[in-house]
Amino acid sequence: MDARASRNIQHGCGKLSMIIDRNEPIHLCKGINRDQNSLDSTLVMSATFLDDIHSDCVSMSFSSSSSVHQEIFNMDANQGILIAVGAVIVTLIIYSILITPGKKSSPVALDPTKKIPFKMIEKENISHDTRRFRFALQSPDHILGLPIGQHMYLSAVIDGALVVRPYTPVSSDDDVGYFDLVIKIYFKNVHPKFPDGGKMSQYLESMKIGDTIDVRGPSGKVTYLGRGKLSIKESPKKDAVIKNVKKLGLIAGGTGITPMLQIIRAVLKDPEDKTELSLLFANQTENDILLRDHLEEISQQHPNVKVWYTLDRPPQGKFNIFISNWQYSSGFINDDMLRERMPAPGPSTQILMCGPPPMIKFACLPNLEKLDYKESMYFAF
Repeated sequence: MDARASRNIQHGCGKLSMIIDRNEPIHLCKGINRDQNSLDSTLVMSATFLDDIHSDCVSMSFSSSSSVHQEIFNMDANQGILIAVGAVIVTLIIYSILITPGKKSSPVALDPTKKIPFKMIEKENISHDTRRFRFALQSPDHILGLPIGQHMYLSAVIDGALVVRPYTPVSSDDDVGYFDLVIKIYFKNVHPKFPDGGKMSQYLESMKIGDTIDVRGPSGKVTYLGRGKLSIKESPKKDAVIKNVKKLGLIAGGTGITPMLQIIRAVLKDPEDKTELSLLFANQTENDILLRDHLEEISQQHPNVKVWYTLDRPPQGKFNIFISNWQYSSGFINDDMLRERMPAPGPSTQILMCGPPPMIKFACLPNLEKLDYKESMYFAF
């Protein structure tokens, strides 16, 4: 047929044969072509065509001036009405295929096999020691490409040595063209146990707008797949285990809140995701609680999300008297906190942990075992 193609469309009462000239713009009814942007115009059926429903023969033209036509076999009035409905369906199909631009997938910024430099474009002071850093992706159309629950590695040469640290952004792949990191800056001579402070956090603090940081990823053992489904890969040598749960217990310490926030947002984004979420967030002081306003707003608006805090050093008044308005827990995570704030052990429960290794090793794991959580019911990022 050279440049023409014949298509047969089956309908309940008969067959509609169409011959389309591929060298000509496709026209629907009164010469409406594929280059027009108006959906209303595309769907117009001419009065002449509607009148022809009651005739013995109906014809439609799909070419501009080439006089190529389709002929529809003789039919009675009822058959004509059915064919008219079919013609509208055909019109919609042609519109969706040939007129509506196809949805293109966004390019992904991250590459797990190599480092990619990203430019800092914004810096915001959230508190005296907490910052939000925004980095531009390769183009305004790129997405970061980080699965929910995973992290990426930032690397920089600091004082002549390569420093690599894992971070999880607070932004998601819904945010196109950039990613955001919320980071607590550990300054020198502030924490007695860490007189030198945090190397990477201080490096980020010293960066100026326009400077770049190298990033590689994604990486991680836990991925939230949505609607209570988790992929957990315990080691590189083992296959990932897929789990379906109804209740997620999230235990976070300090900056370990960021992957938990990603999971919370993913659940809330999907109206069909009914997973119940319980967050226990441990920090040293009240001022150390990252994103507290955001977390409390979420818990107030969504009854399936429960948020609780514990502090090593709760706020105190004069003479070291505890201030009564602190309504949450104090001290290290213990069995009472887990019993009251985490979902009970069971086949539909999963506990996820992210925080300093001592918190996981000495506070979380022994108390989870004490409360009869099986090893398969909890996992640390």
